[in-house]
Amino acid sequence: MASGWFRVVFATVKFGQCSKTFKMTNITSSLNKKAAANRNWTEGSVIQNIFLLSWPMIILALLYTVNLIFELIWLGRLGAASIAGVGIAGFVVVLVITIKTGISAGERALVARFIGGGDIAGANRVVGQAFVISAVYGVLVALVGILFTTQIFSLFNLEAAASAEGAAYLRIVLTFWVTEAFWITSFSIMQASGDPMTPMKIAVFIRVVNAVIYPVLILGWWIFPRLGVRGAAISYIITTTLGMTICLWIFFTGRTRLRLTLKELYPDYRLMWRILRIGIPGSAMGLGKTFGDLVLTSFMIPFGTLALAVHNSIFRIESFINAPGLGLGFGSGVLVGQNLGAGQPRQAARSGWLALGLVAGFMICCSVVLFVWSDSIMGFFSVDPDFVKLGSAFLHIAITGYLAMSIVYVMQNCIPGSGDTMTPMFITLAMYWMVQLPLAFYLSKYTGLGAYGVRWAIVISFTLGAIVYIAHFWRGKWKDKKI
Repeated sequence: MASGWFRVVFATVKFGQCSKTFKMTNITSSLNKKAAANRNWTEGSVIQNIFLLSWPMIILALLYTVNLIFELIWLGRLGAASIAGVGIAGFVVVLVITIKTGISAGERALVARFIGGGDIAGANRVVGQAFVISAVYGVLVALVGILFTTQIFSLFNLEAAASAEGAAYLRIVLTFWVTEAFWITSFSIMQASGDPMTPMKIAVFIRVVNAVIYPVLILGWWIFPRLGVRGAAISYIITTTLGMTICLWIFFTGRTRLRLTLKELYPDYRLMWRILRIGIPGSAMGLGKTFGDLVLTSFMIPFGTLALAVHNSIFRIESFINAPGLGLGFGSGVLVGQNLGAGQPRQAARSGWLALGLVAGFMICCSVVLFVWSDSIMGFFSVDPDFVKLGSAFLHIAITGYLAMSIVYVMQNCIPGSGDTMTPMFITLAMYWMVQLPLAFYLSKYTGLGAYGVRWAIVISFTLGAIVYIAHFWRGKWKDKKI
């Protein structure tokens, strides 16, 4: 399986030499010219299109997660309090990101429909209004970061050291969050337009920069002072600022399929409401999921800083291995939207099923690797033998639900491509708030499982969620969604 993935990536990069194999006569050899971004993704082999759209998104997601893991490794040199505090701050950051990502579901759906229907001007109007929405949201988040960071951390019964570390990190990230809002909007709409390569190239550059400056600012290498968790937050902001700047330059100079002008930035309230009407359910889904993760993490706090640090580390590992599911979900979602816009619902459905099959095979292989080398993997985060022992136990439990988890992540990103954001919202909220959290509370408090009960609740809820998602996709009502 792993070698198959590498063959696909290699073949994709070497398009000019493999054009007969892929029959892609209208794409240049390296997929980095404008013709690649203008490809009609509603034609040709569905599985080929999924690969070509998804692998850059998978790389993008992997790069983001690798940076999170690097951050955790360097923070581990500061102690468990830094890992625990930044872990809680990370959940808050994810909450803020998921609201914007949910709104971006509306942007993606509309851009994909317009592109599929051949209306480039309409897609450009969506881009302009997407940036207006992002600017407003970024300012609101900054105000929260400046005024309420301390109050946010007072909601958690953390040890004083962990709370102080987390608050210092969170305040910096939220204050300058408008850069992240613009970066999310940029790569999301580029992908929806059928141009996955441009955001991937930008991500490669900024993530390399981030990986280099993490230890420099956190630990105070060379001429720089030791900034600790503040250094991690500053690194994060430098990265998103670079991404935002490059993306705006690309949009305004027309170096991708879409071109932004000042005219498109004039507020169009009807179009903004159209975006929000589709995106708000996605934001509600993200909020429900992230609040659920926060509540779930609070169930782990009574079991000590060690259990909390391990729990947060497992989340980082899961972010890494779920990157293919997210990438394939996004890629199939683009195909779903563009094929529905072109009046091809059967092709749209095939995109989703093929993405599920691909990610299932990957996740099975990945679970075997994690099971065999669990001690070594946890050893990357800490040399503390108690940390490694507990982390391996948590990881063995988590592995039993990774196939279901990958199915959920594919469907959460695939189905909204049709404009149907309500159904994923209801399924996800029910999965978290009607199954996972009540079960985690009961198993951790009223059985002998303790902290392990929290981890088993995650497995059970994702398994049930995967079953419901597959049933909904099979019924096919999402094909008739009007946006």
